[in-house]
Amino acid sequence: MTEQEDNETPQRPPNWTGFDAMNADSLDRRARIQCVGEALQARGLHLAVAESCTGGLLAANLTEQSGSSTWFEGGWVTYSNRAKQRDLAVPSSLFAEVGAVSGEVVTAMARGAIQRADVDYAVAISGVAGPGGGSEAKPVGTVWVGWGYRPSVGGDVTHPHVTTFATRFRFPGDRQAVREASVDVALRGLCAHLGGKGWSEQVASEWSSAHWPAAVLKWSED
Repeated sequence: MTEQEDNETPQRPPNWTGFDAMNADSLDRRARIQCVGEALQARGLHLAVAESCTGGLLAANLTEQSGSSTWFEGGWVTYSNRAKQRDLAVPSSLFAEVGAVSGEVVTAMARGAIQRADVDYAVAISGVAGPGGGSEAKPVGTVWVGWGYRPSVGGDVTHPHVTTFATRFRFPGDRQAVREASVDVALRGLCAHLGGKGWSEQVASEWSSAHWPAAVLKWSED
């Protein structure tokens, strides 16, 4: 798990008071999405998603929220490596070097979604949902989730610098269970950043022990 920046100056997320409850374990998915939407809308920010193994499940859940068009821009289902390259500008070399299920690929997907959709936030998901396709290095249930954030500077939404963060998870259960769990952790990571907590190694440890006991923490470098 890592936070990376395209520029040298650290960028902190907007710190909204009143949104602490976004990270409460008691929130169900619908309530968490409502909190995300309210936080984004309050600041005039927009979200895009880039999905592989979840096949549009995250986008489907987001658009179940009435009025989500005010903060949700859209997304991509880039299931093949070719689609990831074509639609999100993921470098082709990454697939040979680290594979599609990797921190490098999901951060590239998130960055591509932000740049292509011209939005502030993006979430990307790539994994092995099963029942086949697993390996010793990446068994069934392995999922990488990547988040991206592009801060505006003086109201300039075309600000080029994107902060990215990626985490590897191992989820139990069948194909649908892995996909559902992937959506939930994607939302949790988004909530954490929107709530002003930021993304760091310390936060990763807290999430792992308090919220995501199934998580496997790993640094990802571009």
